[in-house]
Amino acid sequence: GAAGDAARAAAAYEELLPDLARVLGPDHPDTLAARSNLSGWQGAAGDAARAAAAYEELLPDLARVLGPDHPDTLAARGNFVHWRGEADSANAAAEHTRLLDDLVRVLGPDHL
Repeated sequence: GAAGDAARAAAAYEELLPDLARVLGPDHPDTLAARSNLSGWQGAAGDAARAAAAYEELLPDLARVLGPDHPDTLAARGNFVHWRGEADSANAAAEHTRLLDDLVRVLGPDHL
């Protein structure tokens, strides 16, 4: 992906995920991170709707395993909001506002 082939990066993560889930388990942080990476590369490959849907599916698992205020959960919410905005800008504004409120609550108003 970093070399400019987002579609192949997404395909590689799709291929890797079943093995991660089988070996480490579906709730292992590395499996969850791979799901997040897959979602991001799907969006970067031009499928914003698929990326948003994948992040939306991932978010409850991250919140359950890591907690709703964990940095990885908040980052995934940010990525979800980004791809939701790319796919459906009309419905992304409210999600942006909720995320910003949570970021300020968790990190403080002066966090960079």
